[in-house]
Amino acid sequence: MNELEASLIVRAGAELLKAASSDPRSDEGYQIVRANLAAALDSMADALQNFEGAAPAPNRSKGWLEDLRRVADDLAGR
Repeated sequence: MNELEASLIVRAGAELLKAASSDPRSDEGYQIVRANLAAALDSMADALQNFEGAAPAPNRSKGWLEDLRRVADDLAGR
């Protein structure tokens, strides 16, 4: 799997999560959802950091990395 295919899976997962969140029972597993989203955001930040490391002009999205990690921390209650 390449990065494009992986990004399409992330996007599809986000759409599925959006649809599932409209279910009236969606709050039943909310704490686990928050933990999973926090882990996903941390992984996405790691991926962006890896892309930055290979880029000719690093730190293009340093602010995005910080934002993703900040949101992940908030979701996880860190």
